[in-house]
Amino acid sequence: MSTTFRVLRRRLLTPNISATKLEVRGFYRKNPEAQELLETVGRSFLRGYGYAVEARSTEEAEEWLASVPRAFRGFAYEGAAMGAVVLDALPGHKGRLAGLLAGEGRNHIYMIYVGIGWALARLPKFLWPDVTRTDPLLRWLVLDGYGFHQAYFHTDRYVHDTRRHPFSWANGPESYAARAIDQGIGRALWFVGGTDTDRVSDLIAAYPAHRHADLYGGAGLAATYAGGADREELEHLAQRAGEHLVHLGQGAAFAAEARERAGLTIASTHLATDVLCGTTPQRAARVCTDLMPDPKDRGDVPAFEFWRQEIAAAIRDRRDGIGVEENDNTLTTKGVGQ
Repeated sequence: MSTTFRVLRRRLLTPNISATKLEVRGFYRKNPEAQELLETVGRSFLRGYGYAVEARSTEEAEEWLASVPRAFRGFAYEGAAMGAVVLDALPGHKGRLAGLLAGEGRNHIYMIYVGIGWALARLPKFLWPDVTRTDPLLRWLVLDGYGFHQAYFHTDRYVHDTRRHPFSWANGPESYAARAIDQGIGRALWFVGGTDTDRVSDLIAAYPAHRHADLYGGAGLAATYAGGADREELEHLAQRAGEHLVHLGQGAAFAAEARERAGLTIASTHLATDVLCGTTPQRAARVCTDLMPDPKDRGDVPAFEFWRQEIAAAIRDRRDGIGVEENDNTLTTKGVGQ
């Protein structure tokens, strides 16, 4: 395939970069610095998307992705995952997503799964990849990514109309899908609110109370992974979260694990985990990996949700100084969830 055709394919398949501008989206602009941060996240996502659909191979795409600045490389891999799924859906194109998952993308596994969810939001269902063949524990992140996309691009329906959830399922593990989507919506609220912690908290407060825990979990993840708030603002977010501070901390720990695993931890990661988890990114990430469960669901509770609950409890105990032993390099949990 010629370079010219691949460049044309990228131009035809890649969303317009104007879609990442806060003014176009109608999102709140806290200050020029926060606006630039969030718009750079969007541009990095589309950059990764473009690399995935233009590259001749997964290896070439990974080489290009390595040129993205560390602070934004995870978002580029998220976009690359979406691009890979879209490319795989075209006739005569298979294996780009599998290549990402088998290569450097393994270190960005959380972002890859979220990016798959973006593609699901754009593709007709008959072109969706078979997610049942993916990691049974992490595949819920696909719905997280779907929820983020819908709140980001269909903000009136998913954010401003909070009277009902756009999705409903029967009882059983499948009913958790709405909650996973809410976790993605919570991440998107960090962007809709322009990283302004009062606005983000007000957006969450407008939803029915039973959805607040998952929304705060998503917001905590975005506040930690994307950044954009100073210490005073993060402390205020923690105060506004109230009883859901534990879920805010769980989301922050997830973000720390995602950045630590990829070697992309930055200053804002340290700040957010210090405020929201009461510990360092390394220790917050260690909580996540140490508590990673067997992927088998526990009745009506998916293993993924059990994992989130265990992380939340461990972070709560870390903040309270209960059941935790630590030294300079490790943090271990004792009796969490028992």
